[in-house]
Amino acid sequence: MSEDNGSKPPSPELPPKPGKRLTLGHIADQLGISTATVSLALRDSPLVAHETREKVKQTAQEIGYIYNRSAASLRTSRSQIVGVAVHDILNPYFAEVFSALEDVLEQQGQMIFICNHRDDTKRQRAFVNTLLQHRADGLILCPSVGTSAEEINRLVDQGIPVTLVARELPGVWAPCVRGDDMCGTYLATKHLIEQGHKDIAMIGGRRESSTGRLRNEGWRKALIEAGLDPGIQIDLPELMTQADGRAAVPTILEADPRPTAIVGFNDLVAFGMMTTLRRAGIEPGPDIAITGYDDIDGADARTPALTTVANQPEKIGRLAALTLLRQIAGDRVPNKPIVIEPELRIRESSPPPGVRIGPKLDAD
Repeated sequence: MSEDNGSKPPSPELPPKPGKRLTLGHIADQLGISTATVSLALRDSPLVAHETREKVKQTAQEIGYIYNRSAASLRTSRSQIVGVAVHDILNPYFAEVFSALEDVLEQQGQMIFICNHRDDTKRQRAFVNTLLQHRADGLILCPSVGTSAEEINRLVDQGIPVTLVARELPGVWAPCVRGDDMCGTYLATKHLIEQGHKDIAMIGGRRESSTGRLRNEGWRKALIEAGLDPGIQIDLPELMTQADGRAAVPTILEADPRPTAIVGFNDLVAFGMMTTLRRAGIEPGPDIAITGYDDIDGADARTPALTTVANQPEKIGRLAALTLLRQIAGDRVPNKPIVIEPELRIRESSPPPGVRIGPKLDAD
């Protein structure tokens, strides 16, 4: 039996007492400058000399100061936050658009919140509400299918700068930066017709979006001008991804007559079709011509190299960012589309109709 001498077991170590929150004043006192100068320096304001800005930042890092954007936004009415929402950030085309606009916005000290709404209006609305709670300076939006003009106009009416990108919405009080989608597929289809093709399918595109609708209209326009009836051609809507392209191949192969050429809504759909056609013993290019859209990285390195439409993602992203920044600065920007001209890039995948349009057979 142990002896109880009345002593208590040692208590566990208590956490240290929290210290006072660091403020701009701590940095100002240490450097002998005003808190206003510290605040401007932390926001990279050109009103403060470069050497002073660097000293302020170094001191803030050394003492562990974290810049309070919320407090700063109350003082300046600017949060330095911009929201960017698109339907498919995994699409390399939108990754290039985002990279370009990010470069421009970051040069102006803007922090970017990004949303991949996947054409889900609920996800898009939740993101926009979060931006409003953070007092965001503006929004760059590729609107989800199902977005109404009234939703966007309510934001504009509240004084929130909005710029649409890639997709246009009729009746919206905001500018839109996009490619000339009708022109792009018109050029691709006309090229196939000039190669001698008459059975030309259109695969993909959400027709409720301006992009899907206009690209389909460009395909139809080229066919009609050539005296070909779009109504008897294969026209498969809603397909957007490589998986969608792969899934479309059985319908294409079962068609009678089978198309000798395909206009893909985008490069991803075209890539998916090319892979699956080859597995079916049909060689993309010689057996069935294919075009894509967007000219994403690697389109020219495929076998065969993909004929496609360059949609200028860097230019579109940069102009979208600059257009939004003009609105944030108080400029009145016309609420009309800024349309960027596309470029057809002809490569190996779109030759004239070949003698082989069916599966290859082994020689006896």
